[in-house]
Amino acid sequence: MDGLNDYRTARVADILADFRNLQYFIAAAPVDPPNTDDYYTEGWAALRQCAIDGQHILNCAADVTVPQAHGGEAEQQRAELKQILLDAYSRRHEGQKIYLRQAAAQRWIEYRERVLQGQRPNSSHRRQLRACDEQLRGELSRITDEYVYQELQTSDMSMGRWTAEDPSLRSVQRWVRARPQTT
Repeated sequence: MDGLNDYRTARVADILADFRNLQYFIAAAPVDPPNTDDYYTEGWAALRQCAIDGQHILNCAADVTVPQAHGGEAEQQRAELKQILLDAYSRRHEGQKIYLRQAAAQRWIEYRERVLQGQRPNSSHRRQLRACDEQLRGELSRITDEYVYQELQTSDMSMGRWTAEDPSLRSVQRWVRARPQTT
């Protein structure tokens, strides 16, 4: 036994709390525009996709297969905690990515409303609305796994959290790929 199971348990609890908070934010974001004519615009489509992705990451089953550890109960607990850590860490990672995408789409809505100033889109708005769409696409393209992983790692370290056994980005990506969307 290495004596770190209390740290592992606390780490899992922290990450699960983060994930729970992200789920609240994801679930609270709007998905339908006030005006149905805007339903298929880029920002609203992005928000609906985020809601679908958020539901998927919440509903996908946990990987409960844990390798049998040799060395007694403490070693078995260690193996189980490391598996739970990967699951929780990966869910938090995906939740953070969804949250960042939602935030970009919500900024798009604000920018679009500023451009339109209560009017419906017309040819005089075309250039500015196109710029809003391009800004959204740019923001979404910058929300990569690498960016999210680094952002979360930096945040965890700044909060003084124990990160010694956090899964690698590749492990997180493998976990996500093993749970494809069915829709």
